Amino acid sequence: MSETEKVEKEADHHPYYRPKDAATLILVDRTATIPKVLVGKRHEKMVFMPGKFVFPGGRVDKSDNRVPVAAPIPKALEANLLKGSPKITPSRARSLAIAAIREACEETGLCLGRKRDGAVPALEGAWKPFTEAGLLPDPSGLFLIARAITPPGRVRRFDTRFFTADASTIAHRVDGVIHAEAELVELVWVEIGSKPLADLHPMTRNVLNELEKRLATGPLRHDAPVPFFHFYGGAMRMDTIVTDQ
Repeated sequence: MSETEKVEKEADHHPYYRPKDAATLILVDRTATIPKVLVGKRHEKMVFMPGKFVFPGGRVDKSDNRVPVAAPIPKALEANLLKGSPKITPSRARSLAIAAIREACEETGLCLGRKRDGAVPALEGAWKPFTEAGLLPDPSGLFLIARAITPPGRVRRFDTRFFTADASTIAHRVDGVIHAEAELVELVWVEIGSKPLADLHPMTRNVLNELEKRLATGPLRHDAPVPFFHFYGGAMRMDTIVTDQ
């Protein structure tokens, strides 16, 4: 049975679920000749993709748009996020970028932020490590690599924006996040094209391939085409989001 047939069969057995906004962050280390990306190994007891290597990510929280930041998201990044359908607001675009930073800190202990002069607002919950380190989250170094919507018929559906950032933007490391009973039991920096990446979810591999192409052309730019993967007319298709500069 083909992947499309599997999707269509599953769609016959589940009601329609509206996709939830989600964000994924792919951290890249370009200090060596071959770029490396950070992946985490999921716990074997997880229901979804047990034991698989994944990039940190998850659903957008309602509070993400209210979190103070060290710098606004770049206008070109906002323009990329506002492109496509359905249309979203600038505040929703901001939430997506901030969610990528929060999820990365929650799941890996690596926080993208910037020191600020004076007192830092007391952030709670998942943002507490930023307050303790005297940081505010900093989305200014994020780039949008791709967007993908889970096909209809799935019990869990996400409208995911895949971001990337250079490892040099990591400002703080939280100890104890990765351990034998955590969601991610191991963190590994792996070269693009190496064996652990061969076992990624097919859509994640598509996104990683796009990132590899972008990295091969030099410094990341906001005006590069952004692929948009979605289900239409009974099959997965890829459109392109292009930002006018």
